[in-house]
This record gives sequence, structure tokens and C-alpha cells, in this order.
Amino acid sequence: PLPPPPEAQAQTAPAEAVHEQEAHEPEHPVEGHPQARQGAISSVRVGTDRLDKLIELVGKLMVTYAVISQAGTAAAGKTTSSLRELDSVIGQLQSEVETIRLVPLKQIFTPMQRLVKSLGQKVEKKVRFELQGEDLALDKSIVESLNEPLVHLLRNAVDHGLESPAERAAAGKDETGTVLLSASRKGETAYIQVHDDGHGLDPERIRRKAVEKGLLPESERPSEAEVLQFILKSGFSTAEKITDVSGRGVGMDAVVNAIRTGLGGDILIESVLGRGATFTISIPLSRSANEGIVDALVCRLGQDVFLIPSRDVVEIYMPAARDVVCLPGGRETVDVRGEIYALLRLDRFLESPSDGRPVTSSQAVVVRVGDQKAAILVDEVLRQQQVVITGFTVPVQSIFSLPILGFGMMGESDAMVVNIEELLQGFQDQAA
Repeated sequence: PLPPPPEAQAQTAPAEAVHEQEAHEPEHPVEGHPQARQGAISSVRVGTDRLDKLIELVGKLMVTYAVISQAGTAAAGKTTSSLRELDSVIGQLQSEVETIRLVPLKQIFTPMQRLVKSLGQKVEKKVRFELQGEDLALDKSIVESLNEPLVHLLRNAVDHGLESPAERAAAGKDETGTVLLSASRKGETAYIQVHDDGHGLDPERIRRKAVEKGLLPESERPSEAEVLQFILKSGFSTAEKITDVSGRGVGMDAVVNAIRTGLGGDILIESVLGRGATFTISIPLSRSANEGIVDALVCRLGQDVFLIPSRDVVEIYMPAARDVVCLPGGRETVDVRGEIYALLRLDRFLESPSDGRPVTSSQAVVVRVGDQKAAILVDEVLRQQQVVITGFTVPVQSIFSLPILGFGMMGESDAMVVNIEELLQGFQDQAA
């Protein structure tokens, strides 16, 4: 059988963020809490707009700390201990604010039981639905964004993953199929899995379909894992008949877009023919815990300073002349320890020349978002620090042709924050 998902590290949400108007009616008191024994209110509902404002204030506090820290180096003796204490308080406050936004996945997992039961009855299949890790708490925005992709994956699992009772009996299986929805967390990544013990995906059948659609040359023999990824393409389906419940592959591109673009995550497919398939969604929690406050690399290009979110950075590399290859059409690639990346020069986006230094004395910031990757050439990486991203009074998506998220507040100065995801997508579209 396929390996079970990693054991979930269950978490609970200490407070619930809701869209409703703020309320102050008593909740169930927390047993053992001093105030609970006195019948006092132990929790209140907080509007998400209030939480967002609190997060913004935390960000400004962090910026103030950075300014004081840099200015206080001259009088380091007396300010060091105070700065250390301030830093500790900021960290605790930020942690508490982020925790308030957490909600348990059971808020969307539990209603899925009714969905799966209804689907099973509709397609006349016996289904056993199991949940694991539903107490794992994630940021409210993540939980909301997961709902539609999970509905689609569960529809596919029941309709096209599981066999009919007669087919399962003929294959020596229990007539009742199993669909497992699970959640777990490892470090700063959350994993959501949808597993069914049906007939699985046929790699050879998918490969033939890809060749038929012109997505794969007949002579190519990609790995099984690469072949399975074809079902994530728009309109790709191997289903013999399309039902009103689902279509394995139909609409999967929407799932991929929600996961990769909406959450900055990825989706992995594993399958054993005759024994089932598993779809694993991975979501980097550092990307969405607090979009207003991010770690970023402060980079210099000529006289300009700009920011690259650390969450998108793989490494910083000093290229040698032999690592860079010029391609027809002016494109360049760089070899980073045996892996080839497209080389992007931001001065061509900004219409602002660099200081003229050769590639060999520049730095390449290797970035990756989902399955897209590149190396961004900068004159110098100055440092890494936390910044507060602010928007614009009018909608702005790019400066010249460089896509940006907004301005990053660094205390005494601001700098543009590069939208790496849009940058890589735009480059890929041009290459196509």
C-alpha cells in the first residue's frame, strides 16, 4: 500500500477570526483558567479587519526597532540590553497576532463527509471516508483557499478513483472503497493529502494521451512521476466518459492555479496501479502567515535598491565566466553547481543600468516558485532583514516592466519589492 501521510501535529485555534460584526457574548470558559472559575469571559470574536490592523502596527514596531538598532550602535553599551528586550517583546507580539488568525482545518474537513457520502450515493459506490489531522490549525486565508481545490480532488477520488462494488469484488478488494483526507505539518510546511484505494492512474495510458494531444514527442520516455503531472494540464483527461460529478483531469488546472498561485504551494501525484492514488498539497506557511511582514534580501543594482522576498530564494551564487552561456535572441543561462537556470538581468526591466561590473563580480540570486526557477543578477546583496510591505494609493502592478508587490518599509528608506512569481511567469510566457 501507499505510505500513510506523516503524523499530523495537531494544533488548535485559541480564537476564531470571523467576518461577523464583533461580539462580546461569553464563550465556553477554559477549564482551570483563573478567570473561568469566576465566570469571566475567556474569549471574544475578533473581526479580521481588526487583526489586519494589529498586524500592520506590529510591522511598524519592527521597522522602528530596526532604525533604533542601526542608530544605537554608537552608544552600544547602554542600548544593547534594551534593544534585546524590545526584540523579544516584538517577537512575542508577532507570534500572538499570527496565532489569533489560526483556525482548525476541521471547519472545512467536517463538511466534506456529507459531500463524499452524497457523491458515493450518486455514482452508486460504497465509500468509507476517513479524516486525519483535522485539528491542525492554519491561517484563516489558507483554510478558505483550500476549500474549492479539496472539493474537486474529492469528487475525482469518488467518481474516477474508486471502482464500482462489482469491480472491487472482482479484483479481490473490499466492496467499500476508502477515501482519506489528511493534514499534517513538518516545520514551516503544511501537507494536505487526498488518498483513494481505487484503481490508480495508468502512466502508459496518460503518456499515450499526452502524445495524442501533442504535449509529448512519441520518442520521449519521461519518468512515471513526470507522466502523472500531465493530468494537471488544462483540459487533459483520460476518462472514458465525462460525468456531471467530475472528470479526472478536467478542471485540475484550476486546482493547480489555486495551490501554486494563490497559496505559493505545490501539488504532487503518487499512484500505484490497481491500489490507488494520492494527491499531496504542500503549502509553505512562512509565505502566508503574515503577508504584510516578510523577510527579504536587500539588493543593489547600480544606484537602485530593491527587495527580493526570502521565501522565494534558494541560494546566492557568485558565477564564474564559464558558468554563463549566451543563447540566440539575447537570452542567457547560468550553471549553478550543475543545474541550469535562466539568467535575468533586472537592469533591463528597470531601464536603469547597473554599475557596469562584469558578471564574475556580480551575484546571482537563485529563486524558485513552484516549478518555475531562474537566477537574478544583481550588483550586490547588501543584507537580509524583515520589511513591511505597503501598497499604493492607486493600483500599480509594475514599474517599467518589472512586476512588484509594493514598497518595503525599512525604517529610514523604502524599496520596491519584486513580485518573483509574476516575474518568472512573464519570462516563461515570453520564452513560449
